[in-house]
Amino acid sequence: MRHSSPRLSTLVLTTSISVIALNLFLPSLAHIAEEFDVAYGLANLSVAGFLGISAILQLAIGPLSDRFGRRPLILWSLAIFTLASIGAALAQNIWVFLGFRVLQSVMVVGSVVPRAAVRDMYDTREAAQVLGYVAMAMALAPMLGPMVGGALDLLFGWRASFWLYAVMGGAIYWVSLRDFTETNTDRAASIAEQMHRYPLLFTSRRFWGYSICAAFSVGGFFSFITGAPLVAIAWFDLNAGHVGIGVGIISFGFLVGNFISTRLILRVPLTTLIICGRVSAVIGPVIGLLIFASGMGTPVLFFGSAIFVGLGNGLTLANANTGLMSVRPELAGSAAGLSGALSVAIGAVLTWMTGTMVSSDNAPFAVLGIMLCSSILALCAALYVRWVDWREACAAAQA
Repeated sequence: MRHSSPRLSTLVLTTSISVIALNLFLPSLAHIAEEFDVAYGLANLSVAGFLGISAILQLAIGPLSDRFGRRPLILWSLAIFTLASIGAALAQNIWVFLGFRVLQSVMVVGSVVPRAAVRDMYDTREAAQVLGYVAMAMALAPMLGPMVGGALDLLFGWRASFWLYAVMGGAIYWVSLRDFTETNTDRAASIAEQMHRYPLLFTSRRFWGYSICAAFSVGGFFSFITGAPLVAIAWFDLNAGHVGIGVGIISFGFLVGNFISTRLILRVPLTTLIICGRVSAVIGPVIGLLIFASGMGTPVLFFGSAIFVGLGNGLTLANANTGLMSVRPELAGSAAGLSGALSVAIGAVLTWMTGTMVSSDNAPFAVLGIMLCSSILALCAALYVRWVDWREACAAAQA
């Protein structure tokens, strides 16, 4: 460790709320559409629009955190998120609701800045291990978020999720105000100097390999959380509480994958763990598609096949994020922001594709098929990074 840092619990909380901001209310999408008397596709813009704006914001968040520090961005984003949550809870029409929902996307800071802060404080292998611990601890957020959201919807209606967002935002703001110390001690002297450094990332093949791998890994998760509610309701007639449990179950695999990664990272190369993760993420959807094609599909088998994708993401994401931030350590925030923007942009596209392609007739096949394609592309990107490493090792040996 290079200098004092925020506590692990603070990093977990600030990262977790960026995940919960996306998925807590997902079991309520159908009820939101019903209350505002709009099509499900329009209500689903609360997911796709959130992701699209998040992608744009991350292009700025990374350089800004490299220039001005990690702490100010965390505090401002939490304050805006809390106010936007109150606005969404009070909304009386779909457009006001969507406006405040999009404003909530500022909380994407929580998925960028804590990662950069960890890279500020640790070297590559240690950073991967710490990020694995953070991801393992906060895996409960995407697992419990939809479950809690589904229960709140059943008991109090969909607005209760947004009141909970407001309470959480305020509480985590208070924690961060007291504990999230500044970790960026290598800031550029000006925005111009910082932006001059930024293009250095574009010339790194390793950066793009890691980033594309991470983006399509997350993309499979986005496809699942978008399409799974329709599968659960249209094919299996499950209620919102069951949907929350099913959507959250993918995070169990994510938890296990991160645990394995933290145990092995000091002994096994990053790319080896990543490739193993991507193979797992391919196997799950393949098994699911074969089962449904044979006519034996059940809710347990559908959601169970997603656990393999969660396991693969657990082995992949902390290591891929560490790899891409280690290409240029002085640009850790910019690297996290740029790769995060790519992940969210691909996630938004896959979310839109899932919402467009999935119907009551083809739901499990379309969802699993999109997850499989995303997992294969992530595997190809991981193999590309391994090839780049091999080429550079050969060149160094010949020199």
